[in-house]
Amino acid sequence: MQSSLQERGVRMTRQRRILLELLDRSGRHLDAESLYQMAKEKDPKLNRVTVYRTLKLLKAGGLVDELDLMHFEGDQHYYETRLKQEHAHVVCLRCGKVDEFFGEPIQRIRRQVESSLGFQIVSARTEIGGYCPDCQSQRAQESAATSSEKSESPSSRTAPRLSHG
Repeated sequence: MQSSLQERGVRMTRQRRILLELLDRSGRHLDAESLYQMAKEKDPKLNRVTVYRTLKLLKAGGLVDELDLMHFEGDQHYYETRLKQEHAHVVCLRCGKVDEFFGEPIQRIRRQVESSLGFQIVSARTEIGGYCPDCQSQRAQESAATSSEKSESPSSRTAPRLSHG
């Protein structure tokens, strides 16, 4: 990635190198603030303006993608390097966990769009929202608890019958 920047005439400063390494090696989708906090640990002199300018530079150079990840955190944006194989982001709408899905189905969709529409795809972004296994279990437990509370509520009980005998 650093050589790609140098090919574009971008000077690789120590601070830019720190930010690139964090984006490339963190294993997470980082927002600008998280990136800043992590980078500050490595270089206390680094400031937020440097982070935002570097992200803008990396985006413009096609080395970093800016993601909104189903707007789980509102208008928050996340960043990842573009060196990865094309993939889909699978976002849990409850806990915010993000998984990446790589595979032939993603490539097949790309080929279908290109052949069906004669479209030359330069970039593609796929996001899928749903519930991870943990959150599915929690939702099922909450649903069961809500159902049992309703069945025990006074309005759902029948009045006892009096026997005359």
